[in-house]
Amino acid sequence: MKSIRFDLYVMDALLPDLVGHDKQPSAFIVYVYLWTSLVTKRARTIRVSHQTMADDTGLSKSAVQAAVRTLIRRRLIRSDLEFKTAVPVYAVLRPWRDRN
Repeated sequence: MKSIRFDLYVMDALLPDLVGHDKQPSAFIVYVYLWTSLVTKRARTIRVSHQTMADDTGLSKSAVQAAVRTLIRRRLIRSDLEFKTAVPVYAVLRPWRDRN
C-alpha cells in the first residue's frame, strides 16, 4: 500500500478552517483529492472536470463547483482554462509555505 505525505498544516489548520469555520467539508475533500492526484502522477497540474471529481469523491457536481470556488477564493488552488468551455487545469497551492 502506498502512502502520501501531507504538510502538518493541512490537518492541523486547513481541515478545521474549511470544515469548521467555512462549513465546507467538500472544499477539504476536493483539496485532498487534487493534492493526492498530483502526487500520485508526480505532476504540478492536473486537468480534471467537475464531474470526474464528483464521481471520484462521491460529492455532487454542484458541491465540487462550490468547493472549487472556495478553494480559488482562499488561494489554495489555481484554475486555468484554455478557452471558456475547456476542462480546467488545476494546481494546488500551499501559501503557508511562502510565509516566514
